[in-house]
Amino acid sequence: MKTAAAKRKKKLKGGDVAFNVVNYLVFLIITIICVYPFYYMIINTLSANDLSANGLINFLPHKIHFDNYKQVLGLSGLPLAATISVARTVIGTACTVLASGFLGFLFTQEKMWHRKFWYRFFVITMYFNAGIIPTFITMRNLHLTNTFWVYILPAIIQPFSVIMVKTYIESIPKSLQEAAELDGAGTLTVFWKVILPTSKPILATVAIWAAVAQWNSFQDTLIYITDQKLYTLQYLLYTYINQASSLAAMVRNTGSVNAAALATQQTPTSIRMTVSVIVVLPILFVYPIFQRFFVSGIMIGSVKG
Repeated sequence: MKTAAAKRKKKLKGGDVAFNVVNYLVFLIITIICVYPFYYMIINTLSANDLSANGLINFLPHKIHFDNYKQVLGLSGLPLAATISVARTVIGTACTVLASGFLGFLFTQEKMWHRKFWYRFFVITMYFNAGIIPTFITMRNLHLTNTFWVYILPAIIQPFSVIMVKTYIESIPKSLQEAAELDGAGTLTVFWKVILPTSKPILATVAIWAAVAQWNSFQDTLIYITDQKLYTLQYLLYTYINQASSLAAMVRNTGSVNAAALATQQTPTSIRMTVSVIVVLPILFVYPIFQRFFVSGIMIGSVKG
């Protein structure tokens, strides 16, 4: 007897084969388009800086060296800034996930006092905000400026994430909560023992969004922080990029031999590429860990039922 695979292969006709070939080619092209920018940055950080600055590195690295990474990683204050970025990412992500999960759960409870009013009032905040200056004044009046908590507290509640979690929880059978309540479980017990374990896909999705936002953020440091001990990695590297650009401009104007040699080693292009790689690589490792939750969380959380 022929196997199912053999039968399926036999049924494929010329049109099906052509469709599969075109389909694979399209996805291959899309993959290359997505991957190439990262590959381009990496090979430019590893190649000779003068070639990179002139746009001569496009497909393969030339004159490979690691001086760019040594110079950037040797920055003064970099370990402390990296610690601040990691701390805000971990703590901020955990707080956002818990807040999104709990608020999303509360908005599904019919016994919540004026549930519809508070939910609509909550959604309105997605469309209106006070602006930078009123927000800064609010943070200053709350004594959050020049503190670590200015990175955490304003970002805990994200309306879109709460809406996604609420929609996901509504797809969970009500019988699970009712059975727990019949056994004497209260609201918090239901949330911790029933809702959280069954909401892992959407919570993992929220965790990815929150982690990426926290890791990449530098504007809050620019606005609220003047204490160098609280600088984040992104803000410090952003400052370093600006310094590298000023250095290159100074070299072009002076024409000094020693300065020219320094510019060959450390150009704005090489610094920008190196900084981009250092900032992007850590957060890229988060996606493979949560990928299996991400797809199901998006699909189930975006469409009720």
